[in-house]
Amino acid sequence: MFTIADLEQLQAEHPEWQMELVDGSILVMGLSDYISEEIAVEFARQLANWVRPRKLGRVTGSSAGFILPSLETNHEKRNFRAPDVFFLRADRLKTSKHDFVELVPDLM
Repeated sequence: MFTIADLEQLQAEHPEWQMELVDGSILVMGLSDYISEEIAVEFARQLANWVRPRKLGRVTGSSAGFILPSLETNHEKRNFRAPDVFFLRADRLKTSKHDFVELVPDLM
């Protein structure tokens, strides 16, 4: 069973790989096909065009990772996900972090 620390070490050794941690297993994410990526970018663009002028929150893509909180007391069993597009309400993250955020996005 792998932990977030294991994932961080692998990511440091292989920065060109995009990885997620799900239920103790490390998943190496494959490249998106052209249509899937085009849809994700268009969705992110449309969402950001709605969110920004209204100052509703933040929108970003798959390079931002999230450490999802665990319902268990064992914090080693947390999941790390990188959704293609996500939205986070402004009141949930006041300032940007130069680290992974430990929360569940409002939309992914």
